[in-house]
Amino acid sequence: MMAEPTGDQCWTTDGHCITCGDEGIVMRVIELRDGSAVCADQQRTRHRIAIDLVDSVSVGDELLVHAGVAIRRLGTEVGA
Repeated sequence: MMAEPTGDQCWTTDGHCITCGDEGIVMRVIELRDGSAVCADQQRTRHRIAIDLVDSVSVGDELLVHAGVAIRRLGTEVGA
């Protein structure tokens, strides 16, 4: 039986998800609301992101987001 991939294992070296081929997108948390996060992508477009899979999310954190779900906390943006 094959083990389920962890967040560290489900991405290829080119940044795509092994399961569906999509890319993870880095987004910055600008607000926490009702158990989710309002995040901005690189174009400053706002998105509501589920944060159930990631611990200790704070405003200013950068998250790796896949299909509207944060899959990894990358840390706090320098200068945020």
